[in-house]
Amino acid sequence: MNVIDRVVGFFNPEAGLRRSLARVQTHEVMNYDAATRGRRAYGWKAPASAADASAYGSRARLRQLSRDMIRNRAYAARAKDVVVANVVGEGVSPSVRSDDADTKVTVEDLIRRHLLTNDLDSLGEYDLFEMQQICMTSVFSDGEVLLRRRLRNTQYDRHLTLPFQIELVEVDCLDTTIQSWGDNLVIEGIEYGPTGAIEAYHLYNEHPGAVRHRKAFESTRVHWSDIIHLRRFDRPGQLRGVPWLAPVMMTLGEISDYQEAQILKQRMSSLMAIVLKYLTGAPRPAKAGAGLEELAPGAVVELPEGAEPVVVQPPTVEGYDEFMTVALRTIAVGIGITHEALTGNLRQVNFSSARMGRSEMDRLVRMWQRGLIIAQMGVGIERWLRDGIRMLRLNHDLDFRLDWTPPRRIMVDPTREIPSMIEEVEAGLNSRQGVQRELGRDPERIREERKQDMVADQAAGLPSPDQSSAGTTTPLPPDTGAHADEKEEIDENGT
Repeated sequence: MNVIDRVVGFFNPEAGLRRSLARVQTHEVMNYDAATRGRRAYGWKAPASAADASAYGSRARLRQLSRDMIRNRAYAARAKDVVVANVVGEGVSPSVRSDDADTKVTVEDLIRRHLLTNDLDSLGEYDLFEMQQICMTSVFSDGEVLLRRRLRNTQYDRHLTLPFQIELVEVDCLDTTIQSWGDNLVIEGIEYGPTGAIEAYHLYNEHPGAVRHRKAFESTRVHWSDIIHLRRFDRPGQLRGVPWLAPVMMTLGEISDYQEAQILKQRMSSLMAIVLKYLTGAPRPAKAGAGLEELAPGAVVELPEGAEPVVVQPPTVEGYDEFMTVALRTIAVGIGITHEALTGNLRQVNFSSARMGRSEMDRLVRMWQRGLIIAQMGVGIERWLRDGIRMLRLNHDLDFRLDWTPPRRIMVDPTREIPSMIEEVEAGLNSRQGVQRELGRDPERIREERKQDMVADQAAGLPSPDQSSAGTTTPLPPDTGAHADEKEEIDENGT
């Protein structure tokens, strides 16, 4: 009871009792069990930190652990490969959309000659698709990566189609020693303006962890317009990223230790050891166990007088599969991929379960493609492309936009999925372009190639395909073999 409750209770006990009861009832009703601080919640951490403050001072350690796990732990490397292969694959392809045919041809030619060649890379090694792969790998392992625009003078670099190149920079190159720049605050090498938006990056001229430094080690302030900061956003106001393995690092380390312990136990179980037990008062020769090291099937070994052989029972390995299955499912869920993709284990998987798992994973993959490769990297490269065109003074009125097509999604069962897509288009539930993009194909390219095929067929005198059969679907044969078994399993499960 507070002071007011005690005063009211002194002058009017009934009113004081009502206040006390109401307070107790409010405390009992307006309550979340998870918010309690009792024995059940002992050890739970719930700091009220901001989005970027949660990993402040820990990002370097998390990056180092994540990279080491990918180097030395098979499931971490596999998870990285699965995410990169599904998000980027063969590459998220740019296509030009414009009402003017000449503009479309001009921009497509610039993309083909610059973005899709090794001229795009400052080291002359990667094209756009390889950059996407490396960037997605870095985002997975480090949580973030930087793409820095390097302006070039085409009078000296005559082989360049556009006057810029891109340098891939790991976030280790951020100068964390700088705390401010004028009135702006600098946190972990990133400069924030008065509104909280990023205004610049302070970058070392070389990686701090290099074996040898070719130049004097110093940092440079780089304006935000020359940087594409690629990372995944999970909270409002978040401007930094964390490694994707962070939620499952403890589990990955523990199952790795568990595997090593089980391997050691398996080695021990494959050994046969014999202990000599002597009777009380029996003499012990100098070489009591001589000959036992040569024990083999059919061997006859003479034991000393008074010695009795006792065979050691080695430990057995039990419960390994069950434990590893649960642990690996936890890791797969924490990353956002399927257990089958992480482990390569397709036992007890039928079409329905495989498709349901892939459907959930595909939603996450499309979200990562849209949020990372298209909305951040694609939009930034399009901005640099427009700046490069203006620098060349080709035409200030080029009206175009870039569309980005993700890689083709692997179908679980094409004989079932393709007819369903055709039915969606015929029923008006989807467009032909939408289906083509879902399959990882560029509608403009398909239309152009179909037109070329028609012209080539007419020039060769080949008959045109029967238009009346267009859009019809061939009925599927009855399920036999594996599909019949699958139907029986689905009926028994009631799903």
